[in-house]
Amino acid sequence: MLDIGPIHRKEYELDADRSEPVVIAEAPGRVHYLGEHGEPKAGLYLSSAIDRYARVAVSLRKDNSLRFYAADLGERKRTTLVNLKYKREDRWANYIKVAIHVFAELGFPVRGLNFTICGDIPQQVGLASSSALEVAATVALRGLFQASLNERELLARLSAAQELFFGKNTSPVDYLVLLSAKKDQFLIVDEAAGEVKRIKSTLSRYRILIMDSRVPRMGVEDELRIRRQDIKKGLELLSLKKEGATFRDIAATDLVESMGNLPEQIRRRSTHIVQEIRRVYDAEDAIRRADFANLSKILLHSHESLRDLYEVSCPEIDWLVKRAQEIDGVLGSRMTGQGFGGCTYTIIREDAIGEYRQRLDDYERIFGFHPVIYEVRLATGSRPVPPSRH
Repeated sequence: MLDIGPIHRKEYELDADRSEPVVIAEAPGRVHYLGEHGEPKAGLYLSSAIDRYARVAVSLRKDNSLRFYAADLGERKRTTLVNLKYKREDRWANYIKVAIHVFAELGFPVRGLNFTICGDIPQQVGLASSSALEVAATVALRGLFQASLNERELLARLSAAQELFFGKNTSPVDYLVLLSAKKDQFLIVDEAAGEVKRIKSTLSRYRILIMDSRVPRMGVEDELRIRRQDIKKGLELLSLKKEGATFRDIAATDLVESMGNLPEQIRRRSTHIVQEIRRVYDAEDAIRRADFANLSKILLHSHESLRDLYEVSCPEIDWLVKRAQEIDGVLGSRMTGQGFGGCTYTIIREDAIGEYRQRLDDYERIFGFHPVIYEVRLATGSRPVPPSRH
C-alpha cells in the first residue's frame, strides 16, 4: 500500500494548516463465510476482517473547503460543508462525506479539511471496500477532533448518516465487523442484537483464498429484492404474523415442519434461511473444537443451499467451488457476496495452493473470464495508524 502520510503532505502543502497534525486511520475489508443471505435486520453471520485495508489521512485547512484526493487513482474532488450531500459524480468521495456528516451533526468544528485515501481492498466484489472507507474516515476524524465516541455510538451514527446520504436503510453488519475484529479471530455477528462474539481461529494450518470470478453482474438488486419479499412472506405465514417474530424463532421450534405448506418458491427461500442459521451455530462449535470434517460439510451444504434453494449462484461460481472441493487439502469452498457472480472463498492448506492455481487455467478456457486470486488472513479491525508508520 502507498505511504499515505508523505503523499498527503505533498498534495496539500500550500493549503494545510501547518500547526495541525495529519491523522491517519485504516479499516479492513471483510468476508462473510456464512449467513450473508439471511433474514434482513435479523441476520446471523460467521465473518472476519481480512488483511486488506482502506487508509485515510486527514488534516485541517486554512479555509472552509473540503478536499479529497484518491492517491491510487490520481483523482481529486471538492465540496464545502454547506454542500455536503451525495453527488453521483463524486463516487468514492461520497463515503468520506458520510463520516464528515457524523461529526458535523455532533457539533464538532468541521470547516476546512483535507483528505487523502488509498487502499488495497478489491472493489465491487463484496469485500466491504466502501464500508472500510467510511469507517477509516470516521476513526481518523475521531482522532483529529479527539472525540470520546465509543464504537457503539460510532456505529449508530454511521448507519444513520449512510441512510441519509444514499437513501436506503443499510445493514450495520459491516460496521460491526470492521470496528470489532481482532487478529486470528472469527466473528459471530448478531445483526438483531448489534452484538459480536469472537472465536479464536483453529485453522492455523490453512490459508484463505478469495477468488474473483470476473463474471459480469447485472440486475442483482432486482433479484435480491424478490428474494427478500419471499423471505418476508414466508416469515409471515410461518409465524402467523406474530409481531417481533424472526426466523431464529422458527429455527428453534417445530414450526419448521410447517414449511411443507408454503408455496414452493417461498418454501425454498425460507428453508435456506432456517438451515443457514443452524449452520452458523454449528460452524461456531466446529471451529472451537477444531472439528474440520464437520466444518467442511457445513460449508459445502451452505453453498449447495445458496445454489439450489436461495438460487443466487451461477455456473461459473459453482464450477470454481466444485473444482476446489476436489483438491486434497481444501477444507471448504463457497460463494461469498451478493451472488450471480462475484467471489468464492476457499480454505486450503498451503501445500495445495499450487494445484488450486493450476486448475484456473481450465476455468478461463471454459468460461472466458480471467480470474484473480487474493490470499488473505484474519485481521484486526479499524484503528489509528501510529505516527511512526506515517
